[in-house]
Parts: sequence; C-alpha cells; structure tokens
Amino acid sequence: MKKKIKIVICVSVPVAFTRSCRTTLPCYYTLSFSQPDPTTHFPEKLTFSGKILSVLYQLIAFAFQISSEFLFLPSISRARNSTTSYMCPPILSLALPSDTGRVLSIQSHTVQGYVGNKSAVFPLQLLGYDVDPINSVQFSNHTGYPTFKGQVLNGQQLWELIEGLEGNDLLYYSHLLTGYIGSESFLNTVLEVVRKLRSVNPELTYVCDPVMGDEGKLYVPQELVSVYREKVVPVASMLTPNQFEAELLTGSKIQSEGEGREACRLLHAAGPSKVVITSIIIDGNLLLIGSHQKEKGLSPKQFKIVIPKKPAYFTGTGDLMTALLLGWSNKYPDNLEVAAELAVSSVQAVLYRTLGDYQRAGHDSQSTSLEIRLIQSLDDIRSPQVKLKAEIYS
Repeated sequence: MKKKIKIVICVSVPVAFTRSCRTTLPCYYTLSFSQPDPTTHFPEKLTFSGKILSVLYQLIAFAFQISSEFLFLPSISRARNSTTSYMCPPILSLALPSDTGRVLSIQSHTVQGYVGNKSAVFPLQLLGYDVDPINSVQFSNHTGYPTFKGQVLNGQQLWELIEGLEGNDLLYYSHLLTGYIGSESFLNTVLEVVRKLRSVNPELTYVCDPVMGDEGKLYVPQELVSVYREKVVPVASMLTPNQFEAELLTGSKIQSEGEGREACRLLHAAGPSKVVITSIIIDGNLLLIGSHQKEKGLSPKQFKIVIPKKPAYFTGTGDLMTALLLGWSNKYPDNLEVAAELAVSSVQAVLYRTLGDYQRAGHDSQSTSLEIRLIQSLDDIRSPQVKLKAEIYS
C-alpha cells in the first residue's frame, strides 16, 4: 500500500551582496510523491532518486533565474575564499560614465606636500574626472627635504595591482597618466600596463610626462633614457617634456624657438600626436611650445606661450601642469592651444598664491624649494582666468 508524502524544500536565493552583508530571498518548492512499497525493486528506487535530482536541478535553475532579476550585476565575482563568493557592486564611473573620463594615474606620492599624484589627482577631480591613483613611491615628504622615508613600489607589485583590477573587470580607463618612474624594470612594467589597458580600450589616451631631469641634470638612471626614447614615446598619445628632456628624447640641442618646434616634429614622427614642451629658456625668456599633429604626414599646428618667470623654485609644478593639460585637452581635443592657455593660467595662479603666502609667513622664497598651495587655489584650477594667450606659429 502506498502512502502520500509531501516535502517542502526551502532555498535561499541571493538578492544582493555587499562587503558587509548578504541579503537572500527564501524560495519554497513543494514536492508530492507516493512512498513506494517496501517490496519495491532496486530499479524503482533509482527512479525515485532521479525524481529528487530532477527537482533539485529545477530548484537551481529557478534560483539563478530569480537571482538574475534581482542582482545589480550580470556576473559573479571570483570567490574571496573557497567557501564564500560575493557579488560586486556596480562601478558607477563605468556604469554611468562622465563626459570627461576615468584616469589611471601612476606617479609618486608624498604624505606631506604636493608632488606626483598629490599634485595631479585633486586638479583632475576638480575638472570632473574619476581618478584611480597608483603610487610608484610613498614617501614622508619630497626628496628636497633634509631627510625622507618611505617605500618604493616595484614592477611586480605594480602588476599585481593591475591583475587585481583585471580580476574584477575594472580595467576600463579612458586615460593613463604617468610621471616620475625611478627604475627600468618599473618602466617596462608600465609599458605592459599600456598594452593591457589598450586591449580593454583601444582608444585609451596615454599622457606621459617623461620625468628624467632638468637644467642639464639627470634625475634617473641613464638606461631609462633609451627606454623612453625607443619604447615609451612610440606608444604615448601626448608627451610633456621640459627642455632638457626633449633634448634627451630627440638627441638634439634646443637653443632657439625653431629648434624647439623641430624637436616637436621629431617627437611626432616617433609617436605622439600632441607634444608640449612645458618650459624652454630662450634668450632669458621662459616659453611653452606646443604642437598638435592631427594626422600623420600633415604639418602640425604649433604655438607658444610666453610665461612670466617667478623668483623661486616650486615643487610639483610639472606634475600639476601635465595633469591640467590632460584635463583640458580632453575637453578641447582639437584645440591644444586653448587647453595650454587654461593649464598655464591655472599654474601661474597657483604659483602667485604660493609665493605670496610664503612671503606673508616671513620666509625667504629663494632659500628653499616651495610647496605649492594647491587646495587654496581650487577656484583657479576649476575656472581659470586666461591671462596668457597662445601665439600661433605661421
């Protein structure tokens, strides 16, 4: 004689996961069947087991169906450990991209002061960019102080961070920004990062400040010069060297405006469509020379901006200038001279405020390098008053 048996199975279906909690939705599935006769042969028991398995498979399919309707993301992240997996929240800078972009900035970092990423991230954020910084070094302060302490990131550690981003589908960037890099191995890893990012977004804009030295003095090992010249320049979208760095990259001296313009053309031929030599001293005058080659084979549009010299040495200005050139050139993609006017005007306003504040504090501005007053100049960064205009070369 057969007896009716009813089994109610409850399955908790995940609705949403966060780092701190998981929310589940209970789903009930009722199964009715007849208990087989005790004399039932073994094959019929297999049929009974098969029915149970069939129901469990239906439950699993049903759970995934419910999950897909409730979850924010279509895919499940890798398990954080062997027993538990978590759903990733949506990355809003990807799901709801801004009109500006998402920047990965690989530069130095100091706890105190504004150089490297400390000088670049805040201005880009003020201009509307999402910025993810990777600190190539983390020092207590910049190296111009009597002492400093901290840590240096190596190439393997940089790649581990990239792999972490890739493992969570977080590698889509519109821009890559790089500044000071102190070793050949780290620079070669940066080149791997460029390739990886462009495999995700072929339209990635790579803005490179080839920090190697200034005023005839090399800051980095000699072998980095050839790596920049032979490997980095060809993959860069925009290059922002100073006079000495432009000379190193082209192998020619720059002692006139004409030679500065020719250096830009040589760099165009090697790779980047936009080149800005951010500081050139010609006959005692400080100039910026910019060049934009919109298509290969065409003559570039070139310009200069005459910049008033300040009686002081400031730290972080090159990092700030390159960040602002990235920010404004993306807003004015066909008018590099307009972007340069805005960037120069912001930097000059920051330097003017910095110099005034040190003087009010009673400090001799020519006795030491000066830390720029970045936070106090946020309005000058966000909405600069253009006082220095570009002159277009004919």
